[in-house]
Amino acid sequence: MALEQQGVPTVAIHTDAFARLAKSTARANGMPTTRQAYVPQPLVDRSPEQLRAYIEGPDPVNKKPFMQILLESLTGELDDNDRKGLTFERDTPRFLEPDTEDNLRQLFMDNYWTDFMPIVLPTEERVEAMLKGTSHPRDKVVGRLSPTNFREDWEFTVEKVAVNAVMAGCKPEYLPVVLAMTSCGMTSLSSSTTSFAGIAVVNGPIRRELGMNTGIGVMGPYDHASVTIGRAWNLASRNLQGGSTPGDTYMGSLGNWYAVASCFAENEEASPWTPLHTQYGFKREESAVTTFRGGRYMQSGFGPRVEWQNKFRAAFAATAPRMSPLIVMDPIVARGLIEKGLTTKDAFIDWCVENAQQRAADYWNDQWVQTLVHPLAVAGVEPWATNLKAAPNDMLKMFSKDEINVVVTGGETQGNWRIYEGKRMKNNTVSIDKWR
Repeated sequence: MALEQQGVPTVAIHTDAFARLAKSTARANGMPTTRQAYVPQPLVDRSPEQLRAYIEGPDPVNKKPFMQILLESLTGELDDNDRKGLTFERDTPRFLEPDTEDNLRQLFMDNYWTDFMPIVLPTEERVEAMLKGTSHPRDKVVGRLSPTNFREDWEFTVEKVAVNAVMAGCKPEYLPVVLAMTSCGMTSLSSSTTSFAGIAVVNGPIRRELGMNTGIGVMGPYDHASVTIGRAWNLASRNLQGGSTPGDTYMGSLGNWYAVASCFAENEEASPWTPLHTQYGFKREESAVTTFRGGRYMQSGFGPRVEWQNKFRAAFAATAPRMSPLIVMDPIVARGLIEKGLTTKDAFIDWCVENAQQRAADYWNDQWVQTLVHPLAVAGVEPWATNLKAAPNDMLKMFSKDEINVVVTGGETQGNWRIYEGKRMKNNTVSIDKWR
């Protein structure tokens, strides 16, 4: 854009796997005739000879020699369509035309408005009943969502969240939780090729009010509230951000099963440590939800047993550096760690910071470190500048203290702990009470 503003013609170059996405993004931004050229996928770990063959060969999308497309795009005159651009409404109709239940369900599936499981059709009567779960007016703006940071944000209201809560099978009293989750501005269905998904943790009295499970099977399909609230967040993310359609607004190569209903509650009553939301300014008697982006890796263990320290170190070393860990543990584990001298959650997190380490060679070879951290190190930003000078076998710390979160939950049938990727974005611990 900056080059074009200076009068320098440009052409966007993509790999062919992203052709549909590139074209739809250009259209969504009002530039449907943007000049684009394509080379084959992948680019990573290709030899110079293979990459040169991409350039000297055909454009796999435009079906002409790549260099011909490039030169024609740079030198061709703009026509009326180029100058006109495109504008359109970023909104959806409030009502659909009446039809049979079977036809409406099929319409929802054909348009990717569902997760392809049975939905409760959001009739006007059902949405009205759902809206009784909050004191806020139906037209109040809840927030904005987009599948990626290069697409426009879509604004949505209380009523639109209620529609998705109905579809998910929620009860009206669940609506404040869904409103809080969607208000944080983080989609649970990121379009990243790395297949991020959202994870939500509920704290405070509302867990008991809604009958959320915090015991045996807490992270499984064993209570109505957790499952339908998590599903509502995912459906809302799909429908209130402009879509989540494979090849268009969703590009996660493998996908992620956390994108079905990833919501659970902390077992505050059985935990010997302070609950998650109190770390972020809330009181125990307040209800809040924290949303995390991640869900791409999981490591697990038991204990703390005799070799618990080495097991944790090995688990951390197998995770992705700079991709924040969300540590979920049974109350048995937390009590066992107290017996080992880690009397507070803060003390345990400090131990993790010191012991989550990786060989420098492995650390700097990580994709995300190369993309996000290496440029900072080269620019002289500490501590990465110093870490960049480390010998290949030197051990480097993987995480800072503010990147690690701990949740205690579960039914105390096994001293099990798991480490998930879960990055808490800024201000993503949100009050539920304000949405009652």
